[in-house]
Amino acid sequence: MPAVDFSEILGHLLHLGIAYLLALPLAFDREKEKTSAGLRTFPLVAIGSCAFMLTGLSFFEGEEARARLAHGLLTGMGFIGGGAILRRDDRVAGTATAASLWNTGGIGMAVAMDRYEIGIALAVVSFLTLRYVSRIKKEVPEEKTET
Repeated sequence: MPAVDFSEILGHLLHLGIAYLLALPLAFDREKEKTSAGLRTFPLVAIGSCAFMLTGLSFFEGEEARARLAHGLLTGMGFIGGGAILRRDDRVAGTATAASLWNTGGIGMAVAMDRYEIGIALAVVSFLTLRYVSRIKKEVPEEKTET
């Protein structure tokens, strides 16, 4: 039976906690806007992607292996985000949620790789975009197209 390394457990809990906390502002914003993904989804995406990266990093060595791991994670996040996009009549809805979920996966991945500055930057820019660009978007008149 392998020995339990409590310092490693604490390190992983720290990574997961940071990923969780960085996702919360996005989650609160999306929950407030009553989108399909919110307080449960965003933190779970962040800690899930962080956990998969941490697990992979413990198994795989070398830059190529890490790149493949990141590629697989990003592809999976794109698949999850694709599920958030819906077509309603002649409109497409959910693209901001899909992009936000993809970014949240990036937050978790960055934290797992000890690139906290990237995780923080992603969280801040995503939050500001969701919070304030949507207000600006409402001021832009809709373009009417003829078919």
